Amino acid sequence: MSLSAVLLLLLLSPPPPAITAAHDYADALTKSILFFEGQRSGRLPPDQRANWRGDSALSDGSSAGVDLQGGYYDAGDNVKFGFPMAFTTTMLAWSVIEFGEFMPSGELRNAAAAVRWATDYLLKTLALPDRVFIQVGDPTKDHNCWERPEDMDTERTVYGVSPEKPGSDVAGETAAALSAAAMALRPIDGEYADELLRGSFRAFEFADKHRGAYTAWLRRASQNDTFLSYIQNNGKTLGADDNINEFGWDNKHAGLNVLVSKVDYILGDNPAKMSYMVGYGDRFPLRIHHRGSSLPSITSHPQFLACKDGSVYFNSPNPNPNLLIGAIVGGPGEDDVYDDDRADFRKSEPTTYINAPLVGVLAYFVANPDI
Repeated sequence: MSLSAVLLLLLLSPPPPAITAAHDYADALTKSILFFEGQRSGRLPPDQRANWRGDSALSDGSSAGVDLQGGYYDAGDNVKFGFPMAFTTTMLAWSVIEFGEFMPSGELRNAAAAVRWATDYLLKTLALPDRVFIQVGDPTKDHNCWERPEDMDTERTVYGVSPEKPGSDVAGETAAALSAAAMALRPIDGEYADELLRGSFRAFEFADKHRGAYTAWLRRASQNDTFLSYIQNNGKTLGADDNINEFGWDNKHAGLNVLVSKVDYILGDNPAKMSYMVGYGDRFPLRIHHRGSSLPSITSHPQFLACKDGSVYFNSPNPNPNLLIGAIVGGPGEDDVYDDDRADFRKSEPTTYINAPLVGVLAYFVANPDI
């Protein structure tokens, strides 16, 4: 069972009768947010804490005549996928909105910075009228290489949706992400929040013109009841009547009904007595399926590593040289066995959309450790 599924089950289940181990939720929260710095694409800021990373993909978007620098690599590869990035942004913003009051002030700033790193990019995806850019990088070519983001020499193909090739689901998720982020960031920068809200309107208009799946975030952010009416009048299109029992970047209806419960499994209360968050606890994954983490950093090995040059590191039994602190891996199988094998990507690959929902849960337990 993947940790994303475990997380949902934990959220839906009642609290256990007893806690088997005490956890430092503040430490786990700090690391869950720090993880996103290791996933950054583009030109890194001076206060970058994951200092084994360097600038990467600085010319993204040039083939389409737009600037698509920035954003996040969503997993252990070097492709930027717009749908999971938008979902990640929505969940991070939701964490700040609902649980920001429980975060230490420094971590609230870090969480807001993680949201803004994504939204700066998502705004760029709306640069051209009646078009939304949804992906940078050819996944087939990228997945045939094992190289650092800083060395990428694979084709950075740009993909977008348009009236001729619609994608209302990803446009709708982009609208949700920008709207949620507008709410989360308004106390920090009202002018930027207004820019995000304008972008969310543009994304929503595209999604509405080429209909598909939508969200309620725009109404919450704008306090415009027109959107509430839209939701009520399009309930079946939205999936409000669906019986959904899964939660993911392409379907989060179940998230509307979850209640927070303990996270006794991910942080180490499991048969293996192993934390599935890198850097948390005494025992955690050391060989995650992640290019930047598994290859020597550009600081320690400044020489260029081409597409296949990383194969020797991929096949090595040694631990990854760079700890991607806070990364939560896919997790063990139904038998609770985790082999810590970077080749087994289903179990050992971390993703932004696994981490993002957990940020709010951890913030809640920082303030309520005994629930």
